[in-house]
Amino acid sequence: MFGWFKKAEKPAKRRSFEAAKVNRLVASWLSVSQSINKDLKGGLDQLRVRSRDLAQNEPMAAKYLSLVSANVIGARGIALQARVAEDNGNQDKFANIAIEEAWGEWGKKYCDVSGRMSINDIERLLIECVARDGEALILEHQSFDNPHGYSLQVIDIDRLATSLERNAEKGKNAILMGVEIDSRGRPVAYHLKKNVDRIAGETERYPAEKIIHLFMAKLPEQVRGYPWAHSVMVRMFHLKKYQEFALVASAVGASKMGFFKQPEGDGSQLADDEDQETGELFQEAAAGQFGILPEGVDFVPFNPDYPHQMYAEFIKTAKRDISSGLNVSYHSLANDLEGVNFSSIRSGTLEEREQWMVAQDWFINAFMERVYSNWLKNALLKGAIVTTNGKPIPASKLAKFSEHEFLGRRWQWVDPLKDVKANVEAMNAGLMSPYVIAAQQGSDAEEIIDDISRFQTYVTDKGVVLQSPKNDNQAIEDVSN
Repeated sequence: MFGWFKKAEKPAKRRSFEAAKVNRLVASWLSVSQSINKDLKGGLDQLRVRSRDLAQNEPMAAKYLSLVSANVIGARGIALQARVAEDNGNQDKFANIAIEEAWGEWGKKYCDVSGRMSINDIERLLIECVARDGEALILEHQSFDNPHGYSLQVIDIDRLATSLERNAEKGKNAILMGVEIDSRGRPVAYHLKKNVDRIAGETERYPAEKIIHLFMAKLPEQVRGYPWAHSVMVRMFHLKKYQEFALVASAVGASKMGFFKQPEGDGSQLADDEDQETGELFQEAAAGQFGILPEGVDFVPFNPDYPHQMYAEFIKTAKRDISSGLNVSYHSLANDLEGVNFSSIRSGTLEEREQWMVAQDWFINAFMERVYSNWLKNALLKGAIVTTNGKPIPASKLAKFSEHEFLGRRWQWVDPLKDVKANVEAMNAGLMSPYVIAAQQGSDAEEIIDDISRFQTYVTDKGVVLQSPKNDNQAIEDVSN
């Protein structure tokens, strides 16, 4: 009876990525892939120009750069901790002190070829350059004419000839955006423009051994860096223009202007004067004053409804998106603590600090380690590192005296009482050592013990009796209060 019905066939199953489909809803979405270097070649210079403009004229961009400098480098810079050990494993305090003092002298007086910057100034300048421009260049001067034989010269990244390209052929290395690389992609040389203000022109070749090229690689085989704010630059620009237009609209709205309407269209009876060049009539108006209109003339008010009631919420939403793109907390970037409680600010702050420590680790490995290695080699050869007995450390023991550690900036606890108690309990339970706790604060546990011992000796010599706390918790509460 029902034999004429045909059983419906099930459609074939297809497995695919939704984001890879091409239809009218995603027609404007990119669907052709190309290398990161090709992307950079076409837009790197323009990207850097716009990033610099935002840094100069956009408050949020300027605030971001100040956050990068303050959190990655800090007020005291990246601190050196010499770790030279004796044959028995104990720390060689005399050698460590001599190296740290020599490093401090070089960093204050001789690190910059121009003599204008300290090593801390150079660190802050470089991290801002990398964040703003995406990369930075430093020319190393070894065997330089100073007691340490080594200095640095920060070079404007605009001097790196982005337009200079060459394919690898006939025994010559390839050149990508001014960077000469070998067959393995390793930089061999850098081609710098002699005139930084010219788009093209004569260039000079510098071996890679003399150049430190700083940038955070995001993709394999990447040769040049790009601004850290690249993903939010357009939003920053549009927000800036929106705020400018809103300011103009608010001023117009506050003016309560209007127009005079007359059936005949003759405005001569209302005019105060006539422009001699154009012949146009105009009328002067003053705030708080109203004239008497002639018969037959009506006043049509112009009252723009601005600022709009959603203005503040829109600005806050836009700033939150920008904060997310920059990997910083909204309340830090926007200086907005409205509605922030302890739990939320702690969570956001701790996550943000992890990002800063990632940047610190990169900066130390990419810049500080190379600089320290070259400085130590030259300083030893120059006899610039002298112990307390007046004898220079022998250059023949370079490997022994190379042991060191760099300590990045650390931050105060969000809630000192809770965090200190947690560290004390973890240490008493054997879950954390004083070395780790001290390192989390950017300090050295052995230096802390030495300082405490020196302080106690000084107090004893002066005959001063200090009141001792009853227990650890009481001491913590006293310090917190």
